[in-house]
Amino acid sequence: MKIAIFASGSGTNAEAIINYFNKTKTAQVSLILSNVPNAFVLERAKKFGIKSVVFSRSELNSNAIVALLRENSIDFIVLAGFLWLMPANLVAAFTNRIINIHPALLPKFGGKGMYGMNVHKAVIDAGETQSGITIHFVNTNYDEGSIIFQAACNISANETPESLAEKIHALEHKHFAKVIERMLLAK
Repeated sequence: MKIAIFASGSGTNAEAIINYFNKTKTAQVSLILSNVPNAFVLERAKKFGIKSVVFSRSELNSNAIVALLRENSIDFIVLAGFLWLMPANLVAAFTNRIINIHPALLPKFGGKGMYGMNVHKAVIDAGETQSGITIHFVNTNYDEGSIIFQAACNISANETPESLAEKIHALEHKHFAKVIERMLLAK
């Protein structure tokens, strides 16, 4: 099976997923797509010899990206730090085959603007004792798709957004690829 990863940033989750599937052979990451021309995830794609494509919002909202995914025989889409809302045509073309990872325990701390340090700061400011990750299906709304998996971590009394981010990254790297594999094997 072929996986496409959409990412807007550095791509640490993308690299963890690539490394995982390079060892298991259940699937392969065949395409990296980014809306940010200088995103470091593109360097990671180059390092692994994976085709990468930079696209605009108009290309995403047209049928160009759906056509590109089909041309590359993509079976499954993973959003790994991708910050744009998925358009209805793409969600319809890959129903129940697009997943996202969110750096908090949804349904709390989700929605537009809830990404990266914004999430971690909001969690700490709200006085939460736990945070974690949520892997969920993607629909046409931010962070509202059905939840597939969650993992939690405790928040210490002196937690900072940066220290919480480290805990969340550890959970992401531990669980994301395994959940993807489980979903692919169930297909």
